[in-house]
Amino acid sequence: MSHPDSVRTDAKVRPLSNRISRWLWKNQIGWIVAAAVILVLTLKFKQTDAPKTAKAATHSSVAASARTAAADGTASAIKKLPHDVMAIVNGKDISRKDLSDACVKRHGEEVLESLVNKRLILNHCEKRGIAITNQDIAAEIDRMAKRFQLSREQWLEMLEKERGITAQEYARDIVWPTLALRKLAEKNIQVSDAELSEAMEREFGETINARLIAVGTPELANEIRNKLLADSEQFARLAIEHSVDINSASVGGLIQPIRHHIGDAAIEQAAFELAPGQISEVLPVAGQFVILKCISRNPPRNVDPAEVRQQIVEKLTDEKLREASHELFAKLQEASTPINVYNNPQLRQTMPGVVATVNGDRITMKELGDECLLRHGEEVLESEISRMILEQGLKNANMVVTQEDMEAEVRHAAELSGVVDEHGKADLNKWFESIAQEQKIDRADYYRDAVWPSAALKKLTASKVQVTEEDIQKGFQANYGDRVRCRAIVLPTMRRAQEVWDKARRNPSVEYFGDLAAEYSIEPSSKALRGEVPPIQRFGGQPQLEEAAFQLQDGQLSGIIQVRDKFLILRCEGRTERVDVDASKVRDILVRDIYEKKLRMAMSDKFEEIRSSSRVDNFLAGTSQAPSDHSAKRHAPVRDDSAVRQTSGTVR
Repeated sequence: MSHPDSVRTDAKVRPLSNRISRWLWKNQIGWIVAAAVILVLTLKFKQTDAPKTAKAATHSSVAASARTAAADGTASAIKKLPHDVMAIVNGKDISRKDLSDACVKRHGEEVLESLVNKRLILNHCEKRGIAITNQDIAAEIDRMAKRFQLSREQWLEMLEKERGITAQEYARDIVWPTLALRKLAEKNIQVSDAELSEAMEREFGETINARLIAVGTPELANEIRNKLLADSEQFARLAIEHSVDINSASVGGLIQPIRHHIGDAAIEQAAFELAPGQISEVLPVAGQFVILKCISRNPPRNVDPAEVRQQIVEKLTDEKLREASHELFAKLQEASTPINVYNNPQLRQTMPGVVATVNGDRITMKELGDECLLRHGEEVLESEISRMILEQGLKNANMVVTQEDMEAEVRHAAELSGVVDEHGKADLNKWFESIAQEQKIDRADYYRDAVWPSAALKKLTASKVQVTEEDIQKGFQANYGDRVRCRAIVLPTMRRAQEVWDKARRNPSVEYFGDLAAEYSIEPSSKALRGEVPPIQRFGGQPQLEEAAFQLQDGQLSGIIQVRDKFLILRCEGRTERVDVDASKVRDILVRDIYEKKLRMAMSDKFEEIRSSSRVDNFLAGTSQAPSDHSAKRHAPVRDDSAVRQTSGTVR
C-alpha cells in the first residue's frame, strides 16, 4: 500500500534530467494509447496524481469525527438528492446502486487501499491521543496558501482548476492525513545550524545559467565536446541534434539555474568551476555522459538572514517531517494486519458486506461504495451517460457491437501504435501489458471504457467516410511539398505585437529578429532558440499562418498574424526543397493515414450529434440538457479537406 500523499509528489520514475538534478525542467510525458481510436473517446475521466484518501477531519475526538465524516462528506455531494435516481437519459434511469456499482468496479481497489491507509493512521492517532481539529486543518491550508503567496481562496481555486481537487477533498484527503502523520512524527524533528547554513546557500547563493548535452557514449560526448571547443556557439544546435535528455534538448540544452546542494554533486562542482562561455569536461552521470556550457553566473541574492531564517527553518522542518512521516507510515504498514476481503471470494462468503479489516476494524462495502461515489461519482456518471447514449444510438440504427468488432478494434489500436510482431501483426500480449503498465487499468476496464465506445462510434460512422482525390493531393503536399523556413516571435497581445513588429521593421537583420524573439516571445522554444521554429508546411491545420508564410520571400517580414489568442510575427529564411518521391508509391500510405484522421473526426462529430439530440438530466451534477432544434445543423460533418490538415510527419 502507498503512503496517502506520497504518490502525489514522489513516486514517479524520473528522466535523466530529473535524476541529474531537481533544477532541470519538469518532465512532461504523454502516452498515446491508440492514435486513431482512443483519441475520439469522449467519455472523460477527471485525473489526479494519486488515489485520494478517505473521510473528513476530526472534531473533539478523532474516532468519532472520522466515522461521522464519512456520512457527512457523502451527504454533501449525494444525499442531498431526494431520490435514488442519479440521471435520466432519454427517459431511462441510472440509479444510485447502478452508479455505486460502476464506481466500485472502476475505482474500488484504489479507494479501498486509501481507506485502509486512512484507517491505519486513524487507529494510531487514537492510541496516541492525537486529534486533528478543523482549526488545525484551516491553519495548514492558510499556511500553504501563504507559502505560494496566494490568498486562501486563490489557493483552493488553483487546486481545483489545475489538479481537479475540491476544497473538501483537499482538506479531507491530503491535509488531514499529512497533519496526522506529522504530529505523530514531529517530536524528533530538529534543524541543525549546518543544515540551515546549507539551505541558505541553496536558496539565496550564487547560481549558474547553463546549457546541457547528455549522450549515451563517451566517444560521442568527446566528439561533441571537441566541436564545442572549436565553436561554442554550436551548443544549442548540437543539443537539439544529439542530446538524449528530451526536456533540455527541445530548448537547445537550456536548463534551470544550477544551485548549490541540489542534484548531482559532479554537475554542481563542474558548473561552479566554469566561467561564462566555458565548456565543461565530459561528466559521467547516471550512466550517461554530460557536457555543460556556462552562460552566465548570477550573484548571491542580497537578503537579510534574520528576515528569511524562519522561512528556511519552516521549509526544512517540512522536508524532515515529510520524510519522517513516510518512514512512520511504512512502519505502521509493517506492524498492521490488514485483510483484503474484497479480492478474496472465500472471505467474502464468511464476511458478507465487509471489504477489509484493519487490525480487526471492519470497512464495509457500503463505506467503500459511498466513498467511491463521493470521489468518482460525477466522472463515472458522465461515462455511464455517454455509454447509454451510444447504446441508444446503436439501437436506433439497428446496429450491435459484437465481440468480433471489439477484437478488431484492439488489433487496430495495437497496429496503429506500432505494437506488432515480426510479421507486422498486432502483438496483443505486449499491447495488453503496455495498457496495464502505462494506463494502470485491467483488460476488462480497457474493453469497457475504451474499446467498446470506439467500436460503437466506428460502427456508426465508418461507412460514411471517404478519401477524395483532393484529400490525397493535399496530403501529398503537406508531407512532401516545400516548406517555409522562418523565425517566429509569439506574443500575447496585439499591442505588444505591434510594438515588436515596429522594432523588427526598423532593423530587418536576422540577428536583431533573434534578439527580439529572445526578449519578447512567450513561447519557450522560440524564445530559447532566438525565433527558430520548424518549417511551416501547407495544410498543417493553421490556414492563416500558412497563407502568410507562403506569401513571404527570403528575408521578408510578415504582418501580425493572429492564431487563436496569440499574435505571431514571421521572418522568412527561404524554402525547403520538395521531397523527390513518386506520388503513386506513397498513395496507399496517404490514403490509410487520411482515412484514419477523417474517421476520428467523423466519430467525434457523430458522438456530439447524438449527445446534442439527447435529453439528459444529471441530478448529481445538477445539470439538464434538452435536444436542440439546430443540433443536427450545428454538428454537421466537417468538410473533407479538414482531415488532411494534420498529416504532418505521419507519413514521411
